[in-house]
Formats: sequence, structure tokens, C-alpha cells
Amino acid sequence: MKKLLASGKTIEDAVRKGLAQLGVQEDRVNIKVLEQPSKGLFGLIGARDAKVELELLPDGVEEAILFLREVSAAMELTVSVERVDENDAVRINVTGSDLGILIGRRGQTLDSLQYLVNIVANRHSNKHLRIVLDAEQFRERRRQTLESLSERMALRVVRTRKEIMLEPMTSQERKIIHAWLQTNPSVKTYSQGEEPNRRIVIALK
Repeated sequence: MKKLLASGKTIEDAVRKGLAQLGVQEDRVNIKVLEQPSKGLFGLIGARDAKVELELLPDGVEEAILFLREVSAAMELTVSVERVDENDAVRINVTGSDLGILIGRRGQTLDSLQYLVNIVANRHSNKHLRIVLDAEQFRERRRQTLESLSERMALRVVRTRKEIMLEPMTSQERKIIHAWLQTNPSVKTYSQGEEPNRRIVIALK
């Protein structure tokens, strides 16, 4: 890992200079104080600056992207990877051809990869990272599909006055439907069953 020596009138000043040279935030480095500052005799003779060593930590997100590239190569997929830093998460968007194998049935392979990518990222980071992995905008398309499905099923429940149980879904997919129908004045939703066969029920209020 890259190391850098920096000095300044105070430890804080030395650290600030070192971070500026590395171009990173403090959470990306380990800091070791090598020498405390000294004012010397009468503030003049023998004065010395503080000295620190900054060790650059691995970038958890970049390590996760490297892992993702290796997995894609093992699957004989040629992909492009885009990193988008958001307020509460980092989104990794994968594009390429024939990504169906990477996405899997209803995104199950993509979800598994996202789980592994988060493990890799947090193993190489000293702060918690949340990574959302997407491929060819699958998650957005899936969200729209689920919202459309929930709307149609809600109308059917109102028309037939009978509750409907949907197919098993992941917790993230269930959240999308719960959120979409939360403001519907005619129906309510709840989940029942055990994972991985937990389902949403849409019923009259």
C-alpha cells in the first residue's frame, strides 16, 4: 500500500498536507505520528515540525469492481463498469452484451453478485459501504414491472373483492410493491410465508 511522509507546524497541519497530496479524505488512510512538533528554545532554536506517515488504504469500491470484472471474465463476458457515488450508496452499473447470464431469473444471480460485491468492498474498507449492483438498467425495468403488476392486481382485488397472493419474491421486490400500494385507498398488503417462498398478499382494506 502506498505510504507518504508529510510535515507541518502541527500534526493536523501535517495530516492536511498529506491528504492534499494523496487527493483523498481522512477515512482512506491510516495515520502514524512519527514526530511531535516542538517549539524549541524561545520558540526559535531547535524548533521542529510534526511528521506523520499516511498509509493509503485500499478503495473498497475499486476492489469490488475488480472482483466483478474477474467474475465477468470467468463467465466469458465482456463488460463495461460505471461507478456512481450517491448519498447513501455506491451504484455500480454493468453494461455489455449477453448479460442475461449475469442477471439470472428475475435478477437472482445479480442479487447474489451484489451480496458478494458488498462483502468484498467492506472487507477492504474501514467504513461501511453499501453497493447497489445493476446490469443494463435491470433494476429500474424490474421496478416498473412490479409497480405495473401491483396496480393490476389491486384493481382485480377491488373488482372481485377477493384477496390475491402473488408469486414468491425477494425482500427488495416485496418492498417495491408494499411502497407502491401504500397510498392506495382501497387495498392493503402484507407478507406471509418463509424465505425463499415469502409472498405478498393484496387484500381489501
